[in-house]
Amino acid sequence: MLFNSSDFAIFLPIVFVLYWFVARNNLRFQNILLLVASYFFYSCWDWRFLFLLVFSTGLDYFTGIKMAEAKTQPMKKFWFWLSVGINLSFLGVFKYYNFFAESFAASVAHLGWVVHPTALNVILPVGISFYTFHGLSYVIDIYKDRIRPEKDFVDYAVFVSFFPLLVAGPIERATHLLPQIQSKRVFDYQASVDGLRQILWGLFKKIVIADQCARYANGIFDHHTDYSGADHVLGALFFTLQIYGDFSGYSDIALGTARLFGIELLRNFAFPYFSRDIAEFWRRWHISLSTWFRDYLYIPLGGSKGGNWMRIRNTFIIFIVSGFWHGANWTFIIWGFLNALYIMPSILFHTNRNNLDIVAQGRHLPTVRELIAMLVTFSLTVLAWIFFRAPSVEFAFDYIGAIFSESLFTKPMIKMQLYLLIVFFILVEWFGREKPYAIARLELHFPKPLRIAFYYVLALVIFYFSRGEEQFIYFQF
Repeated sequence: MLFNSSDFAIFLPIVFVLYWFVARNNLRFQNILLLVASYFFYSCWDWRFLFLLVFSTGLDYFTGIKMAEAKTQPMKKFWFWLSVGINLSFLGVFKYYNFFAESFAASVAHLGWVVHPTALNVILPVGISFYTFHGLSYVIDIYKDRIRPEKDFVDYAVFVSFFPLLVAGPIERATHLLPQIQSKRVFDYQASVDGLRQILWGLFKKIVIADQCARYANGIFDHHTDYSGADHVLGALFFTLQIYGDFSGYSDIALGTARLFGIELLRNFAFPYFSRDIAEFWRRWHISLSTWFRDYLYIPLGGSKGGNWMRIRNTFIIFIVSGFWHGANWTFIIWGFLNALYIMPSILFHTNRNNLDIVAQGRHLPTVRELIAMLVTFSLTVLAWIFFRAPSVEFAFDYIGAIFSESLFTKPMIKMQLYLLIVFFILVEWFGREKPYAIARLELHFPKPLRIAFYYVLALVIFYFSRGEEQFIYFQF
């Protein structure tokens, strides 16, 4: 069930009405309802994989309790590694088996050996990377004695499978979400209205920006030999906007939907394309994943302690692992490697925390220095996204080579309607960059009739550009 589908437009109001009007004063009933709704939501993708979600949830719930009850450290470690090992095994088999098998066959072929690995022709269970990381953070926190295990299975299961975040995040922490699930929730009209506004803006990002950019980005990437260098630049720019509009749009819809049920999810995007360096970009892009790798991989590896070698090693590890998390392809690993290279100067010269504030805070326009810094950072990001989008490493290099050909200075395709939409989108995002999402600032600067008219226009534009139910990019991860 897609957020941008008619099914979800029916599903959400039904759950909302049952949640606030039928189960209004019964927290237990509300949580059971959320769990049933979440499992129904997930089963709409492929009911066969619902078992995998329930099994993973039960495994982490059970091993969490066993770790707390363990009398000795070796026994506690046994239950910990059992949970981690099984979770990563499921992830490895479904997501990475074919990659490793094919890579092994290609490697030994250089030695003259011919190997024909058996490929697994299975569909990747949607959301498996996200709910696996939910569970891993939970069992790691219990193992490190940061939290106590949850004894109520329903509450824990809602934490893992809450439908707004189930298939593409944000990746929540038990310390943040579980207390909300266990606390009495009272209907907040203003919070619900704000949630609807965020949903509206998320749908605009997805349907009007991401899906329209995708039409041209896919056309150029899929037939790139038919296009000029200038068009290759446009293709990369369109994909850059597509992946941001698609994923941050999903996150906006998820956060807005959760707010309808009295729950606040972790913020996942903070206007990353207005970043002034790569370190700032990664503090603002896919925040829940970046902080997950920081807390559960980078810091345990030693973080920034131990001198330059330790910082370099740990930085490359987390970025390459981040790339591999996105998919079983060398293109993702190179994408992670490139970002590690990009961020290295700020790591070595200790400037990675120079830009903690919002760019041009309190001002309408950035300084020339800020503008140049944003353009350089954005350009580096666009280059890396080419590898992320490319089906193979060879394709990516061919694509980049075509950019720097003589045809770079030819006239690119003219898509005036799309260009106008993009300019409008960037202006609204810039205007609202100091708020949790772009159009939240309208409440402070415009009278109510104008705001309502703006929301109706957005809704009409979304309806006009709706062309079927396009999947979200991050569902494949």
